[in-house]
Amino acid sequence: MPAKKSLSGRRIAITRPAGSASEWRSRLEVQGAEVVELPLIKVTKEVNLDTLAEVLQEMGSYEWVIFTSANGVKYFFEEFIRVHEDIRALGLVRLAAVGEATAAALKDLHLRVDLQPKKASGEELAKELIKRESMDSAKVLVVTGNRNRDTLIELLHEARTIVDQLPVYKTEETELASDPVAGEFRAKGADAILFASPSAVQSFFDQAAALKLAPKARKPLAGSIGPTTSAAMKQLGLPVDFEAAEPNLDSLVTALRAKLK
Repeated sequence: MPAKKSLSGRRIAITRPAGSASEWRSRLEVQGAEVVELPLIKVTKEVNLDTLAEVLQEMGSYEWVIFTSANGVKYFFEEFIRVHEDIRALGLVRLAAVGEATAAALKDLHLRVDLQPKKASGEELAKELIKRESMDSAKVLVVTGNRNRDTLIELLHEARTIVDQLPVYKTEETELASDPVAGEFRAKGADAILFASPSAVQSFFDQAAALKLAPKARKPLAGSIGPTTSAAMKQLGLPVDFEAAEPNLDSLVTALRAKLK
C-alpha cells in the first residue's frame, strides 16, 4: 500500500499572481493537497521608455546592476534584448540578486550572480555590498517594481553611492469579490493560506469583506515565506502561524507540513 501523502485531505490557499502559481500548485498537489488559488495581486510590465533609453545608454558606466525580484529580471531583459539583441552588450557590469528566485532567473539566462545575500532582503544586500567594497561614488542601477521598499536605495545613498532606479513592472491588487474560487474559499475556508509578498498581504487585508468566511468555513492558518512578508502581516494585525526558515517555496512547504501534523 502506498504511503499516505503528507498533505492528503488538506485545503491550501495560495496567493501567487495568476500565471505564477503553477510551481506552487504542483508542489502542493504532489503531496496530496487540494489547492485553492487566490491571485490577490497581478504583475504586469510597465517601463518608461525614456528612462529605459537613458539607462541603456549609461550601461557601460554601472559597476553593479541589482535585481530585487524575478519579475525584474524577466522584464528588464525582455527590453534589453529588444534593444540590443545580444546579451553581451551588458559588458563587464556585475550582477546582484535579492533571493533565490531572482538569482535563479539570472542563472536561467546563463548570467553569473556576483552577489546574493544569505538573507533575502534588499537591506541585507546593501549591507553586504557596502561591507564588501567601498561604494563611495560607485554607480549602481537598481531594477525594481512600483512597490519596492526604499531601504536598499536609502542605505546605498548613505554610503555615497550614485543610484539610478529603473522600475520595469507594476504590482496591482486584483478584485476577487466576484471570483468563483474566492466564493468557494468564503464558503469552505482552508486549512492554511500561504503568503509570498507584502503586496499579497496588503491585498488580502484590503479585501477582507470580499473574502470573509462563512460561519462554518474552516479558518486557515496563515503562513509566511519570510521576514519581510511576516512584518507586513504583523503590521496589519494578521497572525503569522508559521514562517519558512529560508525564504523559498521548499522551506515554506516544510513549515506548512510541520504545522499541520
